[in-house]
Amino acid sequence: MKKYFWLLPLFALLACQPAQESPEAIEELTVPTDDEFVWSPESFADKSIVRYQVPGFDQLSLDQKKLVYYLTEAGLAGRDIIYDQNYRHNLAIRHAVDAIVANYSGQRNNADWEAFELYAKEMWFASGIHHHYSNDKFKPGFSQEYLAGLLSDVGASLTEEELAAIFDPAKDNKKVAQEGDDLVLASAVNFYGPDITQAEVEAFYADLKDNLEDPRVSIGLNSRVARNEDGKLYEQVYSADGLYGSAIQEIIKWLEKAVSVAENEPQADALRKLIEYYRTGDLVTWDEYNIAWVKATKGDIDYINSFIEVYLDPMGLKGSYETIVQIDDFDASSRMAKVAENAQWFEDNSPVLPQHRKPTVTGISYKVVTVAGEAGDASPSTPIGVNLPNANWIRAEYGSKSVSLGNISHAYSEANGPGLLTEFANDEEEKARATAHGQIAGKMITALHEVLGHASGQLEEGVATPGETLKNYASPLEEARADLFALYYITDAKLQELGLIETDEVGKAAYDNYLRNGLMLQLRRIEPGQNIQQAHMRNRQMVASWVMERALASGAVEMPVRDGKTYIDIKDYAALRTLFGELLQEVQRIKSQGDYEAGKTLIEGYGVQVDQAIHQEVLKRSESLNIPPYGGFINPRLVAVQDAQGNITDINVEYPDDFTEQMLEYAGKYSFLK
Repeated sequence: MKKYFWLLPLFALLACQPAQESPEAIEELTVPTDDEFVWSPESFADKSIVRYQVPGFDQLSLDQKKLVYYLTEAGLAGRDIIYDQNYRHNLAIRHAVDAIVANYSGQRNNADWEAFELYAKEMWFASGIHHHYSNDKFKPGFSQEYLAGLLSDVGASLTEEELAAIFDPAKDNKKVAQEGDDLVLASAVNFYGPDITQAEVEAFYADLKDNLEDPRVSIGLNSRVARNEDGKLYEQVYSADGLYGSAIQEIIKWLEKAVSVAENEPQADALRKLIEYYRTGDLVTWDEYNIAWVKATKGDIDYINSFIEVYLDPMGLKGSYETIVQIDDFDASSRMAKVAENAQWFEDNSPVLPQHRKPTVTGISYKVVTVAGEAGDASPSTPIGVNLPNANWIRAEYGSKSVSLGNISHAYSEANGPGLLTEFANDEEEKARATAHGQIAGKMITALHEVLGHASGQLEEGVATPGETLKNYASPLEEARADLFALYYITDAKLQELGLIETDEVGKAAYDNYLRNGLMLQLRRIEPGQNIQQAHMRNRQMVASWVMERALASGAVEMPVRDGKTYIDIKDYAALRTLFGELLQEVQRIKSQGDYEAGKTLIEGYGVQVDQAIHQEVLKRSESLNIPPYGGFINPRLVAVQDAQGNITDINVEYPDDFTEQMLEYAGKYSFLK
């Protein structure tokens, strides 16, 4: 499970044609201090491009540096996969766009070119032609005739169907649909053939599950469902000899190098099991890998790699390709380890029903880490916290790993300013509280969400996995459950007892922000007149709206209007905590019992519809601030230094500062799917 940070102040947390030749190497940038580092070199559309540093890399041993390098290369080797998963025409379109941006010899300073260049950047950022968050298809600001001229100039071409994908607004216009009678047909994602229906998918997997030897496997996670010549459905499995084979073979090559420099045998064993999984596509092997990975807790280097999160599948089955390579932040991890060490206390004192608490919380590992590289669904837009594995039975029996991406959060904080707080905070007291305590509030909310929230609770005997019982509502309900766990405990005296926070003001800052973000600020990402589609946004609005409805009725919260501007004024923080606890109990009950109708009622009733008056007000108040609502990253470049015999003698870290150049560099080095 992921926790995302959308480009708000840090206290706002709660938050796959021939490849072109690589462009000239981007000039290395020496970065002696934060003050001299350009954190955000570029913005376009609704996005800000950010850079992050990798502090402490030089302190690693040579083998550790090699391990980070090999794992990063393995991740980038699969970059094409997420493009193809997002939409069946993405790769062809991206190859053409890459060729044009790299090689077009015509005029590059007119309105048509600027519109095309914007389209290219939007596509790179989203790993496809649909917005990474709203799921809406991008609208080209140039004509089909203009594109034809560009293609001709560089000797590239697109089919009529691929051109229609770009220019026909009605064709595959929603990447992931959350509304309608047939979510599979309405979604452009490439997990299912374009003519396959939701009813067919449900029947296919119901039949498949009936014949499984082990019903606990993550059915459908690593495959595309297609139709054969006889009209029957079958799975195209992602494997070295199957779908995405050429990219997966390259991933395996780098993972095998990583095994050779693993820090310890458990880490090496997990990597070998991951390689076996990539070779075979066997989901039993995937479970065996996750168990080995969870047990491999020693060492300074770790990683996330494979087909993991299911947010992009309207059926909640298919894993999107992603990788994150991470280095332990020793000081920060030791401070925050107290959260994991006391997980049983938090579970035992949770407001959920006793039968839905875990009697024994097993194997929680929590670290603050420094990211060294990301790819796939984790790049350019990245989470700030991750808790894995997702299989509930592995969590229950073997535990889980939770990480907060410390240098990513730091980069967001450095790149952003105080404008949103100044505009939307109710009063000077709230602003001062956020300034003084917002960062620690954000860090604690993330830790509680990832370490305890996702790892808490248990299903009742005989209840199937949430993906099967709660279907398209499973993801927003799971994120709500983790948020609510964090919100309930952020004001608990236990955190002060453990020395994790020093004052009640931290919890108050978290509550101020959650309501402000869930009810107002996140609406900056929605087009006027649209409903909320994305799982994390549905979660946040559902929680905030459900609680606000009751808090307004009791007087615990007021919404004053001054000079035509609406504010949120919390009068009784203790009463809010009680409400968060009540909702947590209900969401956990829904998950534990697989109560689809109750889950649907919560999400549809509180998490989907947008208050149009508030929405218009938020957009108007935000316009002058010129703060993009989304942020994504340029990755550092790891460069191997070799001697005359080709042996690696060191790994250097460089910090590119041009988003377009990095995308073209990646196109030249990592285009393994055609």
